[in-house]
Amino acid sequence: MTTVNAADDRRNLEEAIALASNCTPKPTSFCVGATIVDADGVVLATGYSGQNDLHEHAEEAALNALDDAGRARLTNATLYTSLEPCSKRASRPITCTEHILRAGIPRVVFALSEPDLFVDCVGAETLRAAGVDVIQFEDLADAAWSANQHLGR
Repeated sequence: MTTVNAADDRRNLEEAIALASNCTPKPTSFCVGATIVDADGVVLATGYSGQNDLHEHAEEAALNALDDAGRARLTNATLYTSLEPCSKRASRPITCTEHILRAGIPRVVFALSEPDLFVDCVGAETLRAAGVDVIQFEDLADAAWSANQHLGR
């Protein structure tokens, strides 16, 4: 397994944050981007909120975009997401945190802790408790929030 360094993490997270600009802003949801990268730095899939369906979250879109070969490489992958993966959802029964755990992704990097606008999120805490390596780049939180100006602050 290739070692990921902070510069690679930052670059990959910035790419996930940029994907959020593809979202259509809605008053009831966050604009989020996600990228899944394997241990060798190869992007396996990307996604953003609402990409294929109004209720689809970014992490879900990226996971749905994987082919069989990409799915086989998830055990050494990192999921980069602009917003902390959700741990509660009104629109669907399976949260992004559950999707990540079911997929076997061992590492998650995010920028912005989910504000409590819609639900009380404990995604990072839940992932850590399950043994996932979770890293937050708090200095990129404002960049992640920039796609969500429609929600106020």
